[in-house]
Amino acid sequence: MRHINRATTLITVCCLGLLTACTEDDDRGEPGPTPRTALRLGQNADTVGVGGKGALRITPDTVVYVHKAGADTPEHDLYAVVAFSAANRTATPVTATTGKGGFRWKAPDGHTVKAGNSRGAARIAPVGFHDGGPTVRPHTYGRNTVAFDLTDAEKGGTLVYVDGKGAAFYWKIPAASSGDTVAALKSALT
Repeated sequence: MRHINRATTLITVCCLGLLTACTEDDDRGEPGPTPRTALRLGQNADTVGVGGKGALRITPDTVVYVHKAGADTPEHDLYAVVAFSAANRTATPVTATTGKGGFRWKAPDGHTVKAGNSRGAARIAPVGFHDGGPTVRPHTYGRNTVAFDLTDAEKGGTLVYVDGKGAAFYWKIPAASSGDTVAALKSALT
């Protein structure tokens, strides 16, 4: 009889321990964020606008690394300028999060900087690559750039875009100038 009581007690303690372990998490039933695969230049991501409104397709297609943009020189070693399009797929205007820190550069060592992280980087707006503000009219697309002031070691990082619902999208960026419009973008930056 003692063995049965000990076994029953042991089973009860183990079951309570498992039950407690399974229910102690504060996020009960809430799924965690799922990792997204890093895209390549030219691949698009379907995102939402500021406040979770509307639908935008963000497509970075070119990166150039320059040591000068117009009269501005970087505070670090160089500027990484990324050209992208934001296509509005809805019947109402949609505002991208680009004006609210939506784009970031994650260096190979994990260091992250926001777009326009220096005075010079914030002023880069190459002619032909900058359609104005972050709001895109219905059923059209805007062509824009984002610029980062980086060290040489931060080249070849990951471009991160955080949309209006907080979802993050990633693009692996080559360590050398690459993409569809490298020559035109470099020319527009001189």
